Amino acid sequence: MSSATARLGTRRSNMATTQSRAVADLITARTGVPIELVPITSFGDVTRAHLTQLGGTGVFVSALRDELAAGRIEFAVHSLKDLPTAPAEGLALAAVPERDDPRDALCARDGLKFADLPAGARIGTGSPRRAAQLAVLRRDLVFVPIRGNAETRLAKVSAGEVDAVVLAYAGLGRIGRLDDVTDVFEPEQVLPAPGQGALAVECRAADADGPLRYLAAVDHAETRISVTAERTVLAELEAGCAAPVGAHAECHDGRLRLRAAVVAVDGSESVRGERAVDLPEPPGAAVEAAAELGRALAREMIARGADRIVAAAARA
Repeated sequence: MSSATARLGTRRSNMATTQSRAVADLITARTGVPIELVPITSFGDVTRAHLTQLGGTGVFVSALRDELAAGRIEFAVHSLKDLPTAPAEGLALAAVPERDDPRDALCARDGLKFADLPAGARIGTGSPRRAAQLAVLRRDLVFVPIRGNAETRLAKVSAGEVDAVVLAYAGLGRIGRLDDVTDVFEPEQVLPAPGQGALAVECRAADADGPLRYLAAVDHAETRISVTAERTVLAELEAGCAAPVGAHAECHDGRLRLRAAVVAVDGSESVRGERAVDLPEPPGAAVEAAAELGRALAREMIARGADRIVAAAARA
């Protein structure tokens, strides 16, 4: 294996650099290739606009993709839930490392559980998906749109600006803030974002089977299969990363189970569905079976009005 140092592009936030360093260390451990982190600032990091105004979380990956296309970095690491489902011309998803815990977590004042929050409590979240599903569970809460990195959002709880925030459990773990978690939402309560808890390693397509073929050493087949099903639901619904769509897939004993939900932003209506399939043996065939499962579930949900809820959320 070549010992030439490879350049990995990462956003500058603590969470992004921490997870990028973890992937870099894993690549080096498995291949011997040394990795240099190259910090990059995206428009999504500096604007004060809310995520829904920006058109989705793709704003966080565009700068990294520009650096890839220009050849200033060899590959980039993204949070997979931030990666648009539409393929980017000239780029390839080279690896999906093993996923961390995909659940959402509550970080509330005074150690409060979700059920113990008082009526009228202010819950900070930048995610319409989280707000919509939580509104189904508690219609007496107030959901406040907030922006900023995880540390900034947690500080809003400490400062009394909100009573709680909801963040990805995996992200909190990566930055060492699990002590702030006061409750965790099981998928039966709140379906996570498609791909939540997983990371994506992206490179130029021309390099994926050539000089950067070693990136496949950190690909985790079961994770790739699961997130393919989840992201296919999102793609079939023609919904952006910030849409109120939750999806979660699990592989167990050669069978893939997929659940999905589309919920109106005020929690007033929802379309939910579940399907499963036995996975064929070759990894490539299993990935395609996962994609077909996602397509089938999405089409079933569209027939029941899921696309109308997505469209209404986009207008809102």
